[in-house]
Amino acid sequence: MPQVRARPHYPGIRTDGKVDRNVITGSDGIGCSKYYAEYTKKGYTGGVVAFWCTHGICYGFHCVPDGEGRNDAFSVLYTRWPRAPRVVIYDYACALGPYCMLREAEFFKDTVFLIDKFHASGHKTCSPACFASSYAYDPEIRGVNTSAAEFGNSGLKRIRLPVRYMTEGHAILYIHRYLSLWNRLRRVKLSKKGCIC
Repeated sequence: MPQVRARPHYPGIRTDGKVDRNVITGSDGIGCSKYYAEYTKKGYTGGVVAFWCTHGICYGFHCVPDGEGRNDAFSVLYTRWPRAPRVVIYDYACALGPYCMLREAEFFKDTVFLIDKFHASGHKTCSPACFASSYAYDPEIRGVNTSAAEFGNSGLKRIRLPVRYMTEGHAILYIHRYLSLWNRLRRVKLSKKGCIC
């Protein structure tokens, strides 16, 4: 997706733009104990962040040098979407929602941030307002495939090994071509079912 606006800097927010994946307590903390535990156990040090629609179509991706954090998701949503999405389903929506609202409340005023059903069980201290399962009676949300990103990311795992042996430029080109083919095949499959995305 093309860039529609620049990501501003927020001088009043001391930690703005910094890697924040290990912050769970204090005034800058997110209050979710799963956030830090998940990343430290697996030793994540970067990779690819992809953005998926609920039909499994990849809107775009970017490479991150360190583990994925709230700033990655916020920056992409704010700089690439002309209007904020109505619903954002994210593994750590409990942290992303406040992060986005603190920076661009007007832009995200109509957005609901939800944790997908697959990851919700690990968020024991988070509010049920963050769980997609809590919106079973919302007609816009109840039929949504909350695991579409997991499905798409499992597809990306197929190319993890060859990408490890490429230069950054070649890896980005390879991932782009792979996702373009992925999207084309998904659209063909969806069109046979009568879905348009």
